[in-house]
Formats: sequence, C-alpha cells, structure tokens
Amino acid sequence: MQIKLKPLVLASVILTFIVIVLGAYTRLKDAGLGCPDWPGCYGKLLAPKADNKAWIEMIHRYVAGTLGILILIITIRTNFCMLACALLALVIFQALLGMWTVTLGLYPMVVMGHLLGGFAILALSWLLYLSLSPKTKVILVKTQLKILGYLSLIVLILQIALGAWTSANYAALVCADFPSCQGQLWPAMDWYTAFNLSASGIFNSPGVPLENTARVTIQMAHRLGALITTLLLCAFSFYLKPRRVLLVVLLIVQLSLGIANVLARLPLAISLMHSAVAALLLLCCITILTEIYVKPLCAK
Repeated sequence: MQIKLKPLVLASVILTFIVIVLGAYTRLKDAGLGCPDWPGCYGKLLAPKADNKAWIEMIHRYVAGTLGILILIITIRTNFCMLACALLALVIFQALLGMWTVTLGLYPMVVMGHLLGGFAILALSWLLYLSLSPKTKVILVKTQLKILGYLSLIVLILQIALGAWTSANYAALVCADFPSCQGQLWPAMDWYTAFNLSASGIFNSPGVPLENTARVTIQMAHRLGALITTLLLCAFSFYLKPRRVLLVVLLIVQLSLGIANVLARLPLAISLMHSAVAALLLLCCITILTEIYVKPLCAK
C-alpha cells in the first residue's frame, strides 16, 4: 500500500527538527570534528566503540542521511514539483556543507551556512506541508500588515543567522553578565573584524582565534538583534488575535532561554532548547504568513 504524501512530508518536518537539535548537541559537546573524515569515520561506516564524540557526530550523520532519503522519496512522489525540487537541492548542498565543515576544520563561514541550511530545510519542508492542505479561511489584513509580517520574518531569519555566527565563533560565553557585557552596557567593539566573513573566526585558515573585542561585538550584535526581533514580532502579533498567544509565548520563552544561557554559562539543556524554540518561532511565523497569503506551491 502506497504511503500518502502528506504524512511523509510531516515526517520530514519532524526529522529535520530532530536533526537541528542533534546538530546543536554535536556542537555543544564539541564533537563537530569527532570524525576527521567524511562520510565515514576513520575510514569506516561505524565510529570506534570507545569514542563518544565520534558516535555523536555519526548519529547526527545517520539521521541527516535518513532525512535526505526521505526528501528524495517526497520529491519523486510530488512529480518533481518546484518546491520539492528546491528542497532536494538544498539537502544536497547541505550534505556538501556538512562535508566541508569537517574537511575545513570548522571554518566559521561553513559552520554558519550548515546551521542555516538546517533551518532552511525545516522552513521549506513546512511550506510544502502547508501547501498540501491549503486553508479554507484566510486572515484578511491590510497590505501594511503583510509588509510588517514579511519584515518580521526576514529579521527573525537574520537573528537566527546571528545566532549561528555567534556559535561558529565561540562568542556565546564571551559575556558572563546581562544586560551588560564584561561590566559595560556598551563595551568596545570591532565590527569589521567580527563580521569579516571571509577571514574571521576562531578556526580560520591560519588558525588564529578572534580577539576578545571582535567576539564581544558578535555577542552584542546578537543581543541587539534579539531586541529588534522582539519589537517587530510584538508589533506584528498585536494585530493577529488567532495566533497572538503562541507567537508571544514562544518569543518570551526564547528571550528567557537566551538570558539564562548567558547567566548560567551555556548549560546543555537550555542551549538545546534555545535552538529548538528558534525553529518553532520560524515555523510559527511561516504558518501565520501562509494564512495571510495562501497560494498552493505544490499539487497533491
């Protein structure tokens, strides 16, 4: 009996969410280079039994590989519709980023791209799922509110990118206080070095880590981004009674987790939840925008 398409797409959404959390766990356990080669581990498909970091990395790869196969099946089942093909292409590129993450020794630009790739796959999978069951009722709003909604989504994506850049450059622990950073509300910063995407990073080609000032800049940029994102999402949610509660609750939880990460020095459970809630916020915003503007992206 042939499995229906919609449950397959929902399974891909859930599996992508799991891959994102597993990726965060791999980074937090410092297991990104647990296997020095790719796609195997020390030349084998299975990691050494006594090497915990290698197993963490390989489990992440196994689940990601399963997701890739599932998305290939979905693409075939949709008769290669444009959205499904874009999703498959993104998965292939994500696999390449995973390889480069290892072979280039956690190069920050690649690490950030790999993190964002996971969120992009999640977003496209969710869009595909929503397009398979278009809403019969659409929230009627003014053009100005639509613009605010799309602006909020763009800023949220940029904030997720800032979080990825913070993680890739090990800048999450550079400030142990909040709202100040190293005892100052506005510390000395170096914006050029902090966001020189081709050369900066704790694992750049010469192996020279970013200076303290540059990492402080990245952390402060992430905090400022959080403030701007919060203001925009709050303004947007004010006009959205059906989805207001969920969006605001997720936003409050995410802010609380971010502050707790700083004050508690990046505990594993809180850090994983911070990544997970960021993904849920993204899905919530996409859902709201599809209710504002519904257009089927893929045939059933």
